[in-house]
Amino acid sequence: MPIATYAGMAVTINDEGFFEDPGQWTEAMAPEIARAQGIDELTEPHWQVIKFMRTEFAEKGTGPTVRVLGKTSGVSVKELYQLFPKGPAKMAAKIAGIPKPRGCI
Repeated sequence: MPIATYAGMAVTINDEGFFEDPGQWTEAMAPEIARAQGIDELTEPHWQVIKFMRTEFAEKGTGPTVRVLGKTSGVSVKELYQLFPKGPAKMAAKIAGIPKPRGCI
């Protein structure tokens, strides 16, 4: 398994860059992961989605789909695509340190 270093900590990731162990993630890592994904700054709506993703993963064992995010996170689908232009569910999951949600290509 590949290793990445975020906020000075080495973490195990898979070949797509998703955390193998979401427990290794810290909030301090999120801005670095976001920058690597092309997001220069995490705003409050970004954090709202990131925290929602982590909560959903903790409760259900998988991250939510874009449809679920748009309906239940408090951020509209249109805004999700503005915040995470390369695919909201996939990008947000990566930044949140959780595995790629089911159904994401």
